[in-house]
Amino acid sequence: MPDPQTTAPRLALITGAAGGLGRAFALGFASRGYKVAVADVNAAGAEETAQLVRETAVEGTQAEALALKVDVTDVASTEAMAAEAAEFGGGRIDVVVNNAAIYATVTRSPFEEIDPAEWDLVMGVNLKGPWLVTRAASPYLGEGGRVINLSSATIYSGSEQWAHYVASKGGVVALTRVLAKELGKRGVTVNAIAPGFTLTEASYGLMENAETYGVDRGSIKRASQPEDIVGAALFLASPDSSYMTGQTLVVDGGRQFI
Repeated sequence: MPDPQTTAPRLALITGAAGGLGRAFALGFASRGYKVAVADVNAAGAEETAQLVRETAVEGTQAEALALKVDVTDVASTEAMAAEAAEFGGGRIDVVVNNAAIYATVTRSPFEEIDPAEWDLVMGVNLKGPWLVTRAASPYLGEGGRVINLSSATIYSGSEQWAHYVASKGGVVALTRVLAKELGKRGVTVNAIAPGFTLTEASYGLMENAETYGVDRGSIKRASQPEDIVGAALFLASPDSSYMTGQTLVVDGGRQFI
């Protein structure tokens, strides 16, 4: 069992870290002194993120990062990833950020017209993925460990013509609650973040007006930046959230109650 009192740098394992929000998570955790294991099906992108992390100065030293290739829908692949990450972390994993998801490439269409194969693919990555990654990381999570799952504010708005994506992210919230109860017995917290529309490379690819999309509906009249979501993750990984588990933190600038 990992020793929560160890003075060694804590390790954060982040999936879907080849770019976008996952890369922002990696850089954010590194800036707080974490060693980071960045995992993605895109091995070259994961290595690029790892190199960016290594160039991040933390108290005058070079940040440590390990790039890993993973298919989050595959048992053997997730288990190999977790084992390598734990070895890099000195035998333990302190934080798991389940960020890997299919998003920008999801076809928007009425629910009657969604291709069942695409439905299965979205569910496989977006919902089965967090389960398998947490399952693989579980042996290396000790007291004080954190699991942070990425859901989406679309589960509250019921975004039309996106039934498979919205349903998968709703499932992440349900999974979070179950895992919180099961892992809580070991002193591990499990929470979710539900971001609103956030400016990442994928979001820019979805629409030409990404910078202004939905801004008028928010209480905070600006677009969401990756750093806004990273801040929530850092809070959920910190001692300040030690009595918070099974919860979903909506970070959308106040759009859902407008």
